[in-house]
Amino acid sequence: MNFIWYILIGIASGFVAGKLMRGGGFGLVINLIVGIIGGVLGGWIFGLLGIETGGLIGSLITSVAGAVILLWLLSLVSRR
Repeated sequence: MNFIWYILIGIASGFVAGKLMRGGGFGLVINLIVGIIGGVLGGWIFGLLGIETGGLIGSLITSVAGAVILLWLLSLVSRR
C-alpha cells in the first residue's frame, strides 16, 4: 500500500513542481518520474540539513522541494 502512496505523492509533487517552475509539467509519466526522483533528492537534502518531515504533508513538501531542485538543475543543463 505504501508504494501506491509514493506514486500518488510523486504525481502530485511533479505536477506542483511543474507549475512552480514556469510550465505545466511534462505529462503524467514524466511528472511521476520527476516527483519520485525529487522525493529521493528532497529527502537526501533535508537529511543533510537535519530537517525531518512526517506524514502525508511532510512527504509532499519534501517531494515538491526535491522536484523543484531537480527541474532547476535540468533547466541549467538544457540551456547548454
